[in-house]
Amino acid sequence: MPKQLYTNQSVRPKKFLGQHFLHDKNIAQKIVGSLSPETKRVLEIGPGMGILTQFLLQKPEIDLKVVEIDEESVIFLKHNFPQLSDSILFSDVLQLDFSSIFDDSFAIIGNFPYNISSQILFRVFEHEGRITELVGMFQAEVARRIISPSGSKDYGILSVLIQTFYEGEYLFTVNEKVFTPPPAVKSGVIRLRHKPNTQLPCSVDDFTHLVKTAFNQRRKILRNALSKFQFIHDENVEALLQKRAEQLSYDDFIYLTSSLVKFL
Repeated sequence: MPKQLYTNQSVRPKKFLGQHFLHDKNIAQKIVGSLSPETKRVLEIGPGMGILTQFLLQKPEIDLKVVEIDEESVIFLKHNFPQLSDSILFSDVLQLDFSSIFDDSFAIIGNFPYNISSQILFRVFEHEGRITELVGMFQAEVARRIISPSGSKDYGILSVLIQTFYEGEYLFTVNEKVFTPPPAVKSGVIRLRHKPNTQLPCSVDDFTHLVKTAFNQRRKILRNALSKFQFIHDENVEALLQKRAEQLSYDDFIYLTSSLVKFL
């Protein structure tokens, strides 16, 4: 990291990092305002030039940390938000140890880089015990997929995994023109809130493996798509195995996982 930090100029958006900088302050303020009032600890992912950060810093009740992989953005943030200097994590969020960020649970917020937005959600699922809430901007298609109900064509692996632990809400759509550079698609902002007292009665690894296997062959009925698994057969299992993956709720997938023979 260069010792001399000085810049009042804009950060150059980098295509390989999937950077599309939001420049509409009204939308930024609306995103920050979507956090629950009781939120005390927040991790912002990919702050860029601080369009969300500036409004988060106006909330003295919040303990804010930001994670940024772009060195140029880190230099900009340190120069323009000196009060944030000790709270900037110069790191790849996909490699970050979430358990080391705060001593307690926290919320996540961000205009997420579209090229890693799904991977960020998988990390949220892996650390759901620590992450109470997420308010984030995604490609609109991805945003809708996350909260799609079973039976929808958009319903998939992420829908099941995230909805197992979180209540999701699509908040609003964002036009391409409020970004630099403008993306090729519209964006959508969603909010996820952790369900209280949610615990899987089965192995998380087995649950994840079964869900991914089911959707990898989503056109097949589950009896065929899940042929490598052995289940304790009862009427409910038999009925579920006659359906396709997108027809099952997350509760159905939990039931199937709990019915694996290995649990005997």
